[in-house]
Amino acid sequence: MIANTPNPPYYAVIFTSIRTETQEDYIETAKRMVELAQLQKGYLGHESAREGLGITVSYWTNLEAIKQWKMESEHQIAQEKGKSLWYAAYKTRICLVERDYGFSSDFDIM
Repeated sequence: MIANTPNPPYYAVIFTSIRTETQEDYIETAKRMVELAQLQKGYLGHESAREGLGITVSYWTNLEAIKQWKMESEHQIAQEKGKSLWYAAYKTRICLVERDYGFSSDFDIM
């Protein structure tokens, strides 16, 4: 689904990853991270896709909200498991969204 974001400016955190073959607890943890992120002050939504390379983009009101999400205790545990088990490589980019536009027909928007 496409995240229903407000008018800019807002921030995007782009997380790209290449997975290892280890699946242990990954799906459950990923679902839990979405649940936790949705509870965070400043969270606006997210979009995710995976076919070889995984890309998740989460949207936030400001840099402080992103910092608080990074420091959330369960998220920190998941980050460590990502480094030690689930990811062969990853990259995080934080961007200011200054402009957005789009089109929607009968497509689901979160």
